[in-house]
Amino acid sequence: MKRGVSIAALTACGVAGLAVAVMLAAAPRAGADEGTTSTSITATDTTSSTTTITTTTPQPPQPKVIVAGVKIGGTLIGGLTAAEARTLVTTRFFRPIRLVGGPGSRITVTPRELGAVPDIESAVGLAARVKRPGFAVPLNVAVSTPKVDRLVSTLAKRFQREPVDATLRLHNLKPIATRDVPGRRLKPVVATRAIVLALKTQKRGLLELPFEKIEAPVKSDILGHAIVIRRSSNELYFYRVGTKPKLVRMFKVATGRSEYPTPLGKFEVVNKQENPWWYPPAGSDWAKDAEPVPPGAGNPLGTRWMGISSPYVGIHGTPNAASIGYSASHGCIRMLIPQVEWLFTQVELGTPVFIVAA
Repeated sequence: MKRGVSIAALTACGVAGLAVAVMLAAAPRAGADEGTTSTSITATDTTSSTTTITTTTPQPPQPKVIVAGVKIGGTLIGGLTAAEARTLVTTRFFRPIRLVGGPGSRITVTPRELGAVPDIESAVGLAARVKRPGFAVPLNVAVSTPKVDRLVSTLAKRFQREPVDATLRLHNLKPIATRDVPGRRLKPVVATRAIVLALKTQKRGLLELPFEKIEAPVKSDILGHAIVIRRSSNELYFYRVGTKPKLVRMFKVATGRSEYPTPLGKFEVVNKQENPWWYPPAGSDWAKDAEPVPPGAGNPLGTRWMGISSPYVGIHGTPNAASIGYSASHGCIRMLIPQVEWLFTQVELGTPVFIVAA
């Protein structure tokens, strides 16, 4: 009888101990609200059996990022969230384009001014689904062709430069050639393509505008020769033209007498004739009764005629060699026949002729 009572008492004690253990497991431990994610409690009954209870606090979800190395239109966005990628691509795309039209000539234009609209949402959406590292996602860009065309047209007018021909001027009675200056013209088709390509590829460095060089029709190195006639000195100088002119030959000549002076100014050779006819100048009182003279020994023009752009005035030969060195003509420039025949072979139509008072 006593033995049965003892066993019952022990059993009641064991049950009470287990109940206490369960209550302790349900009670919070110190520090659980400061980051502890799990709690382990051990209960031991009088019969040496052990029970362990573990609880876990869930971690907050991590944001989804784009696979490493992925790019959108050349912009690296790997490791970013979709929102971060969207902001970065938008910022980089809408940077301005800087156009260079020459030294010190730069024009800044924004993609918005050119009507460029990038499809960033589609590109970011595709980039977020990509699984392959380093994948390049294209960025589709719609560009307003009329706006780009208007910009290129404005640039073409702004940077158009006409060529400047080389010319001759006298310096210290010598013909000096001014340098020719080439012009330039914008290549509109090439420029339009370059601007559109820069928009579509997000290139925002300096963009050199393409120009076509226009050579001057009259270049300083092809002016050839020039003639300078010193009227008072009765001398003709034949130069090879350049920035540093070279005297080829000098000749004594006859010029116009005081009542028929040889005109002063800049002229050019407009007519060349071998064995010319002589015709009396229209309206000339001194030749009003004269008849035309055919080529030959008595022709007052000799064997060669080089008419200049002053009416009825030219460089020609003369059978009257005694007049050379004097003011003896009716306005023309007379030369010895062998000398004018040589000069005739050197002079071309358009050769400048300067007649000065010296």
